Amino acid sequence: MKTAITAAAVLGTLALAACGTTIEQKAASGAVAGAVVGGPVGAAVGGAAGTVVGQAQKPR
Repeated sequence: MKTAITAAAVLGTLALAACGTTIEQKAASGAVAGAVVGGPVGAAVGGAAGTVVGQAQKPR
């Protein structure tokens, strides 16, 4: 049961990492979502995920 809750929290964090229009907004929303789920470590992971999503969606 604990694994399912952890997996849901991680997926929720990654989903929220995509919120925003700029890379900075995506990183910030990911960091906030990560902090809620996993404290400081979660904030770092969420911020990194938001940055990756922002870079991937950036027009070339």
